[in-house]
Amino acid sequence: MSDKQTRGDEEVVALPQFDVMTLLPQRSFKLLDYGHVTLVDCMPRFAPVGFTADAAIVQAARVSYGDGTKKTSEDRGLIRYLMRHGHTTPFEMVELKFHCKMPIFVARQWIRHRTANVNEISGRYSIMKDEFYKPDAAGIRAQSKTNKQGGTDPIDVNTASEYLAYLDEVCIKAYQTYEKYAGEGVSREQARMILPLNLYTEWYWKIDLHNLFHFLSLRCDAHAQYDIRVFADAMLQLISPLVPHAVEAWNDYHFRRQAVLFTRLEVDALRKMLGEDCKAVQINSDNSREKEEWKSKLTRLGLTLESGF
Repeated sequence: MSDKQTRGDEEVVALPQFDVMTLLPQRSFKLLDYGHVTLVDCMPRFAPVGFTADAAIVQAARVSYGDGTKKTSEDRGLIRYLMRHGHTTPFEMVELKFHCKMPIFVARQWIRHRTANVNEISGRYSIMKDEFYKPDAAGIRAQSKTNKQGGTDPIDVNTASEYLAYLDEVCIKAYQTYEKYAGEGVSREQARMILPLNLYTEWYWKIDLHNLFHFLSLRCDAHAQYDIRVFADAMLQLISPLVPHAVEAWNDYHFRRQAVLFTRLEVDALRKMLGEDCKAVQINSDNSREKEEWKSKLTRLGLTLESGF
């Protein structure tokens, strides 16, 4: 049965709640050789039946304490409006907690995103596991000639094979030496200095949805390093069932996804290119507000809609 709540003089019906984590087809992805991303928990954990964690976004935007006062179709429209206009605070009302295991060099890229809460395994307290990331030969990339921070095409087979053989030798020797000196009494915090950057580490990582979208916009991008991109792609797949309207809006409106951002200089060039006689058509949207916004943008470009729209 539904509960009844009172808000001022208004009686609000609170819909039955359900665990949104049950929406997930799976909660974990195995990545690389020993890595994984697991969605441990989310906030809100419970939402009204028939809704998703998107409900927390619209509740915050409406400053509403009662459920069941709006339809899911209206929620979608509001979320799209918020994303389109950069109203980010309501998206911070959704939080996701992940358990992640990745090579140390990936973790050092990851930790540059400073808007999350992190608790990482400590090599001061624990003996690190004998787990090292070793890509296959096809995954060894040649240094890009145009991008100082990236690799592009696969390197030649012979170089890749030699590199992987040496990497395997180094990892085996490093771990044997680490165990030797840790066993002979060298402190763990110093013995770990022997271990290379492809050793696996792990952490719990909690972040709100707004900042997660920022992380994903950079790390799901085709220009991101493959070894971290696979983790970001998995995280996006995990959260999509929980906040489908928010993910849809992010994909539609973010300039690193399916939208395009124009600078003032580019707008001036477009205006000259299109000319005064060019007519525009209505966008493919069922949202009246978005259609009006489109008309406003056309006006800035000096264009008008074709008759009939």
